[in-house]
Amino acid sequence: MAVPSYHRILVKHGLIEKTLSIPDAYAVFLKVGADPEVQKLRRKVARENRIKHVPALHLATAMALQGMTKQELEALKLRIEKKAAIS
Repeated sequence: MAVPSYHRILVKHGLIEKTLSIPDAYAVFLKVGADPEVQKLRRKVARENRIKHVPALHLATAMALQGMTKQELEALKLRIEKKAAIS
């Protein structure tokens, strides 16, 4: 079974473990996309590249993550874990 791109993106940036199930990874991907810092970067990427459709938004999220520093990624990971603990 092929692993979806969002799963590979999250693993690459250390936001999830490689063994996380695909449905759980997608839930994390949605949380990452909803993070205000990622949205700000994603809007910038989307505006520059005129991205409008959903697969391209996945790409914009990946590009936003790629533009984040290691410290920003760690902070994002902590915010996501904190939100998960509250829920």
